[in-house]
Amino acid sequence: MPDTTHQEDVYRRLGVATVINASGMMTALGGSLPSPRVSAAMAEAAGAHVRIDDLMAAAGRRIAAATGTEAGCPTSGAAAGIAISAAAVIAGTSLPAVERLPDTGGLPDEIVLPLGHAVHFGAPVTQMVRLGGGRPVVVGSANTVTADHLEGAIGARTAALLYVQSHHAVRKGMPPLAEFAAVARRNGVPLIIDAAAEEDLRAYAAAGGDLVVYSGGKAVGGPASGFICGRSDLVAACRMQYQGVARAMKVGKETIAGLVAALEAYTGVGRSDDADGPAQAADQRTRMEELRDGVAAIPGLRAAVVPDEAGRAIVRCEIRVDPAATGLSAEDVVARLAAGDPAIVVRGHRAAEGVFAVDPRPLAPGEEHAVLRRLAEIMTPPQDPA
Repeated sequence: MPDTTHQEDVYRRLGVATVINASGMMTALGGSLPSPRVSAAMAEAAGAHVRIDDLMAAAGRRIAAATGTEAGCPTSGAAAGIAISAAAVIAGTSLPAVERLPDTGGLPDEIVLPLGHAVHFGAPVTQMVRLGGGRPVVVGSANTVTADHLEGAIGARTAALLYVQSHHAVRKGMPPLAEFAAVARRNGVPLIIDAAAEEDLRAYAAAGGDLVVYSGGKAVGGPASGFICGRSDLVAACRMQYQGVARAMKVGKETIAGLVAALEAYTGVGRSDDADGPAQAADQRTRMEELRDGVAAIPGLRAAVVPDEAGRAIVRCEIRVDPAATGLSAEDVVARLAAGDPAIVVRGHRAAEGVFAVDPRPLAPGEEHAVLRRLAEIMTPPQDPA
């Protein structure tokens, strides 16, 4: 875990408070905290000029090696990766078509996705498709989509299918990825997979993704960034979009260098001072078990260590609030945690159901104790003056 002292000084000078991030690798909280190795690569890159096209190509080769795919392309983030992928399957490498986007000029521009995958991750995923010139075709119902729904939406104007692998997406009643890939293959259309926060960098291309989009600032532990990997012809089209709509999403030399360093560390290439994955996971489980035990001693709260809802190798401490015993809802508790000094931001997207969670990955060592202390303070009724 990097030393954050100087970073806190930077934010203090700007008059911005730092937070204890118990929510996860969230864009709204700055993503991950890059390791010293990643930060050093970014600082080194800042000290020299480079041909960006050469750097993009070199980074693409490293992305391909890390993901086991034919080619790769850095992006400014996973959201940009979706927009660029949409543009790529529509315009290809034709410069006139690239420059005309988002006006597709009659080219096939429909991107088919199930309703349960038309998620909002801070912005609508369908908006990212439209930014790339795509026209989202959303099929089925929120909890029921079949291969027939997908197949029935494919026609002469179809440019690609889009599959969203995310905790935001509805999982019940949606076709599995293998079915998506089979439909795409049968109909000869590319399959784009949004795997932004996923930990496995090889599984989704291996499962049939022609273009797979990842965040560089979440599981990988790099700076705010992203990358696309997959078929060489489609990735070449993605890079071509930097002469069109992707110009507004360009990524700097420092970010590319940091992304490559993070990928190398994450995949074990040249690993040195970075935490060992299995040991880190075991430590996170231990810390969450200790937090669970501490929370159990606070009246009105119940806690359990639970796996990630999207199937990743992540555990969290899930805390349930009994309003009858505490006089507070889970939403009240989440708000009071965030209103403190320092602010503590937990994973509160299920607070309306009476539960929130603590994610250990972004917590500095010992910060889980600060979460426990604040919870105890919130649950302790004020004393009447004598």
